[in-house]
Amino acid sequence: MHIPLFPLGTVLFPGGSLPLQIFEVRYLDMVRRCQREGTPFGVVCLTEGGEVQRPDAEGGYAREGFHDTGTLARLVSVEQLQPGLLFIACEGTQRFRVARSEKLPHGLWTADVEPLAADAPMPVPPELRGIAQALHRLQERLQAEQPAAFANYPAYQPDEGPWQDAGWVANRWAELLPLPAQAKQRLLTLDSPLLRLELVGDALEQWGIPT
Repeated sequence: MHIPLFPLGTVLFPGGSLPLQIFEVRYLDMVRRCQREGTPFGVVCLTEGGEVQRPDAEGGYAREGFHDTGTLARLVSVEQLQPGLLFIACEGTQRFRVARSEKLPHGLWTADVEPLAADAPMPVPPELRGIAQALHRLQERLQAEQPAAFANYPAYQPDEGPWQDAGWVANRWAELLPLPAQAKQRLLTLDSPLLRLELVGDALEQWGIPT
């Protein structure tokens, strides 16, 4: 696949939601093209530079670097707030690995990417079910305050559905926990959903969140 990239200071996980305000020309053009053609773009986590393109001392632009594992983002909605300003909502779909990237003259990154296999369905083991239950408790509390942010969460079913899928539960916690972006990136790159869930459990214990 050849796709445009959007380097950000955060990590998008499959199944996750990402709201963004778009005002740079390079990304306004990207969003309009993706909307017109029905194609995704790739979200990658920055390792160097910032989300907004800034000039450097030599009249060029500051360097940008990013991890080579990211997630495809599908446009869910696009709202024109005012001329030159869009509000978009995206959904993470599939992880990918960057094979080759190139920065175009107007600043947009594009890349040839290799899609990575989706997590194999894996039930949450009995000893880790408290992690899913704790996620549900948090979701219930936060949904009253931010209903739009949790609109994509399915109804809680204690014994079936995504609430009992190790990868889905791990990804939702990884989005919500106040972890550094680099720690979230490490979770994204793990191919084992069970290991990802175990590491999330360790983080919950460190943060004193009961499971």
